Amino acid sequence: MSTFTAKALAAFWLLGGAAAALAKPPMTPLQRGRYLIQTAGCNDCHTPGYGPNNGQVSEKLWLTGDALGWSGPWGTTYATNLRLLLAGMSEQQWLRHARRMEPRPPMPWFNVRAMSDRDLKAIYAYTRSLGAAGAPAPAYVPPGGTVTGPVVRFPQ
Repeated sequence: MSTFTAKALAAFWLLGGAAAALAKPPMTPLQRGRYLIQTAGCNDCHTPGYGPNNGQVSEKLWLTGDALGWSGPWGTTYATNLRLLLAGMSEQQWLRHARRMEPRPPMPWFNVRAMSDRDLKAIYAYTRSLGAAGAPAPAYVPPGGTVTGPVVRFPQ
């Protein structure tokens, strides 16, 4: 074997090894669900104190809902405790719910509807893995209703 061929083979082997080392193994559904919860902004509203604490909230509190209301012309909405919600649903019920959820601001329901079944199933698996925890979020208050507790007010 010539020196050139040996060097070319060595370089090919080294580069192939480096590429293989850089390639990440595929995520499990639980890992993908956790990743989506963080990057899709679910924690921003559905985990108390997540935004104000720069995401530094114990995972045991993730997705337990929030008592902070979001008030505007639609009334006042609250971020649902997803751990309690999904604990009472089968995966198929969750998929139907995600595709048909009631559009009330500021929930970006259109983003959830745009997710693939694979992503929604991963979110379901991860959320269910956390177990049911926390209390239900306050109920929706129609426009003009009485709201107690803190709210973020949107312009009318």
